[in-house]
Amino acid sequence: MLAETLEAVRSSQSKRTIYIRFVLATLAVMVLFKTFRFGRWSPWQVRELSDFDAFCIVARQVWQGELDLVYRFESLVKLQQAFTGSASFMPWTYPPQFDLFVAPFALLPVGIAYLLFITATLTAYLLTLRTIAGKDFSHVLVVMFPALAITVGCGQNGLLTGTLIGIVSLNVERRQVIAGLALGAMVIKPHLAIAAGAYMLSTRRWVVLATATTVVLASSLVCTLVFGWQIWPAWLGAIRESTIFLDRGFYPLFRMVSTYAALGQAGVPPSIAFCAQAAAASLALSAVVLAVWLGATRRTSSAFAPGVAAMVSVMISPYAYDYDLPIIGIGLALMLPDLERLASVRERSFAYGLILLAGAYGMLQSARLAAQFGNEADLTGVDVPSVGGFAMMALLALLLRLQWRATQPALIAPRAAG
Repeated sequence: MLAETLEAVRSSQSKRTIYIRFVLATLAVMVLFKTFRFGRWSPWQVRELSDFDAFCIVARQVWQGELDLVYRFESLVKLQQAFTGSASFMPWTYPPQFDLFVAPFALLPVGIAYLLFITATLTAYLLTLRTIAGKDFSHVLVVMFPALAITVGCGQNGLLTGTLIGIVSLNVERRQVIAGLALGAMVIKPHLAIAAGAYMLSTRRWVVLATATTVVLASSLVCTLVFGWQIWPAWLGAIRESTIFLDRGFYPLFRMVSTYAALGQAGVPPSIAFCAQAAAASLALSAVVLAVWLGATRRTSSAFAPGVAAMVSVMISPYAYDYDLPIIGIGLALMLPDLERLASVRERSFAYGLILLAGAYGMLQSARLAAQFGNEADLTGVDVPSVGGFAMMALLALLLRLQWRATQPALIAPRAAG
């Protein structure tokens, strides 16, 4: 069984050390290689547009005082082509707070900026994950390796958002102001904070919510002062345009892990796929509420509910990618003690396999498509299933099944919170 193999990783200190060193060494090599790639220092000079390139383009526009151009797709495509010489295109729908965050990248060479950003966020994520997981760190690290690798590879911010959700989970019990600051910082990707917000509402963490709201309002005021009020309608306009892009399949849906992407790539009409996404989001939020109840009735530990909130964070929005999956690692680390009690070996194997599949699928397909069609080929019309989305749907179903089982007092004996 996969669960027995993975869980054997933590059976001794020597095994844990070997696996941790192997994963960290592999990630370090990837960071070094990608530093040369983003810095355009490699002899191959691959010029396709990547996520971190998009960050640097926005950073330059901040200093040039023309940030609104990145929210107009007809002008953004020209900026991206001028930056890389590639015909590929990435829409920009991040809130202005993230624009302010990436602005310092323009002050450094792209390769150095990538190295500093990815090293800092990867280190912060690993330290947070280790604090939460404890002796299970090596085990969780192996399960999450594909998701970490794809995030490092494209230079995305999934390690940052995973760290923020981890900080929220670590501090929600005793240091609610710190938890609120971290939750408020999730304004850079608000759709990934919906489940955490639902958990705070369900548990009446008013200090956390008030602090997070203050962070959002204060950062919005700063962005208005720096960029001008017109940045907000520009951002909302980009969101409206991105909805059209998503509806017409212009995004790389095979890299997405949402219900909408899975069904859309399977040929389901967009309207039905959106309804299915809404249903999945409702079930995900219901899982958070149910987890809170299980914790309140002492059927699970106090870490279980925030773990569920972290795990379902990527299941709510249609716009969720494989590089957002590090948040699931936080959820897995929090839930693991309860998971080993509630789930059979077969069920745990299924869960680990789904997480591994969702993290690895997009990376493997991207490599295959690049080898088959070239790095800069137009893949519009190329039919590639969104397997990661189906994996997340199955993981949500398994999670709900385990929670329902935990509600049965005859099957699961109550336990003290801890």
